[in-house]
Amino acid sequence: MRGRVAIRGFLTYPQRRIVSVSIKSIIVKGPSAGQGQKGSALIEKDFDISFIADLALREKQVQQNYRPLIAVHKWFARRPGTLFRGLILSEFVSQPLRESFYAAHNLSGTRIADPFMGGGTPLLEANRLGSDVIGYDINPMAHWIVREEIAHLDLRAYRAAASKLRATLEKKIGELYRTRCLKCGSPEAHAKSFLWVKIQSCKKCTKEIDLFPGYLLSEDKRHPKNVVVCAACGELTECEDRKSPGPCGHCGSELSVNGPAKRGNCPCAHCGEVNRFPDPSAGPPRHRMFAIEYYCAACKANHQGRFFKKPDRDDLLRFEKAEERWRTTTPQFAPDDEIPSGDETDRLHRWGYERYAEMFNVRQLLGLEISCGLISQEKNERIRQALSTNLSDLLRYQNMLCRYDTMALKSLDIFSVHGFPVGLVQCESNILGIQNGSGEMSVGSGGWSNIIEKYAKAKAYCDDPFEVRYEGKRKVRVSIDGEWIGETKNGGSSSREVMIHCADATVAEIPPRSLDAVLTDPPYFGNVQYAELMDFCYVWLRRLINENTPSFSKASTRHSGELTGNDNMNRGLEHFTEGLSAVFGRMAAALKPGAPLAFTYHHNKLEAYFPLAVAILDSDLVCSASLPCPAEMGASIHINGTDSSIIDTVFVCRSEVKGRSSVAKTPKDLAEVVREDIQKLCVGNVTPTRGDVRCIIHGHLIRLTIWHLRQGWKRSLGTAERLTKVSRFTEAFGGPASVEKYLVGENDAADREPGGLTASAPV
Repeated sequence: MRGRVAIRGFLTYPQRRIVSVSIKSIIVKGPSAGQGQKGSALIEKDFDISFIADLALREKQVQQNYRPLIAVHKWFARRPGTLFRGLILSEFVSQPLRESFYAAHNLSGTRIADPFMGGGTPLLEANRLGSDVIGYDINPMAHWIVREEIAHLDLRAYRAAASKLRATLEKKIGELYRTRCLKCGSPEAHAKSFLWVKIQSCKKCTKEIDLFPGYLLSEDKRHPKNVVVCAACGELTECEDRKSPGPCGHCGSELSVNGPAKRGNCPCAHCGEVNRFPDPSAGPPRHRMFAIEYYCAACKANHQGRFFKKPDRDDLLRFEKAEERWRTTTPQFAPDDEIPSGDETDRLHRWGYERYAEMFNVRQLLGLEISCGLISQEKNERIRQALSTNLSDLLRYQNMLCRYDTMALKSLDIFSVHGFPVGLVQCESNILGIQNGSGEMSVGSGGWSNIIEKYAKAKAYCDDPFEVRYEGKRKVRVSIDGEWIGETKNGGSSSREVMIHCADATVAEIPPRSLDAVLTDPPYFGNVQYAELMDFCYVWLRRLINENTPSFSKASTRHSGELTGNDNMNRGLEHFTEGLSAVFGRMAAALKPGAPLAFTYHHNKLEAYFPLAVAILDSDLVCSASLPCPAEMGASIHINGTDSSIIDTVFVCRSEVKGRSSVAKTPKDLAEVVREDIQKLCVGNVTPTRGDVRCIIHGHLIRLTIWHLRQGWKRSLGTAERLTKVSRFTEAFGGPASVEKYLVGENDAADREPGGLTASAPV
């Protein structure tokens, strides 16, 4: 499916402490069609690790401020756009990267493909630079998201339709999201978050048990004091000391931040019987509302911190009203699909969830169903598609698996980790969103007003892309005049080819010697179960956009050809290897002689890299460089506090060696190469941890393996045998440990904390 992108006008992005400037840039044109590589530019010699590392690390901290387009819809593990911009410019522009990065370019005549487009980052960066692009992904949600990112949208018409939708929702269900302010008594305060605790019937006395893991509602970080829920009366008390919170301010009972529910056990407060949880035989989890965070516009100016309260009778009656309205509703859009078994979805089954609709409470179902009905009535197809995308993205905040962050005081969406984590305390966000009336950002997150704002900024970025440059501590947003994202600019005559396919890249048909580069971010073996997670959105979206749409005809996005490790579907390293080899072989045949196939990868285990080596060797390519670059946010929930790495290796592969490639003969030699990478990262303000260093070693070790095995490589051998050949070479070389011993001193290896590595110290 092909899209057209054109947006008139400029939106001011609300970013604090960022100065906006516009630099009139010289447009640098790329090679004409069929010309091949331009000048002497090569990734291997022109990619600036320190410069891009600094930009990429900053981008990953708040990625929407650097690449607003990612806000179109959630996708997992998006790599930094700055990284792929740097790779493309290093390959096609004969100018130092630090100079070319902030200039406008027009690489017309080049064609770049991505066989695993996912969220679309490599394609979007190539398209923005003027290249024709070809993308493939087996997952229909990925195809839909990239189409939405690139497709033209009349932004003014979209804003009008979105505002109308939200206003209609306000009339229909706005009363369900009101509460009485404890300060001024107004009944028109906006409920921001409803907090629910899971409950279970005691197997002995049958009374209800609250499965509280802890009673701390708010830390004293973004609120003046700690807020603790009383286990006896349920009221909220503010205190100075979390360790000794003192008595409840309402009933006098001694407060505690520690809850009774631990490690699958919870004693009954009534009879003392210890109950096990979860209990899937009891059906999907039940919940009790125990607190509300709200927002009162009238009191905010004279109030410090947030507004919290215990639900009053009116709050409970509002939810009962939602229950009654849902009982009398015949849903047309809320999915009744069963949740299939899977590596991630089996966790839901262990909690008693059998159908997707059970992951929402009735107020959420009511709001989502009404939203879908309003969207379906939109006559303009393009606007309807945009609003449908909004609804799909909204789902991640409108479900009963969202958790509440007691430090940041916000909802953590269902995909805040790359799985389906089921907590004991859940957060229900206001589906409307809260507009503060000043025209600024909405209060809180997770509602329609938030989604609309983010989407509008994302699409405005297509016409006015920018980069962020640092001048000391000062951020300067640089508009890159002359670049744009889409198939046509503003619906005019300027055009470029955009071909995206919902298809398996193992059978992609691209003319031989027609591609100037292949840039991609393939699946990282079993790190993310894309299909299992995206089905959560897909089952809603396919009902809304028409199940007869070819790519949405199946009940699930799951596909036997998906290149992820998955125990449930018996997909291991051999499956991953065979698929990767087939894709790389197709791409290699489509590349012009000497053109690069470059991709990012990291994994904690070396054996997860073996399929890469096999796929590259099978494709008659040589790995001419392995470059480190930050690609994750260290504070990400799935990384923070673990031994995982934020550093990707960028593997640069060609049919012939270009530039210089260090071929270490011993582990000590390789350690010196790794040390140079570490020093370059440190210059780029990245302090590698041991996990990062390990991944850098993995990348170089695989590069050397490919170099040494390329002569006499036989792709006719069985997959297991080819993997074994790679494994044996890495073992014969000594493995990662043989390199690491030269980087970590014997005395400090056990005590050095992650993040303590520096360029001058032993690492």
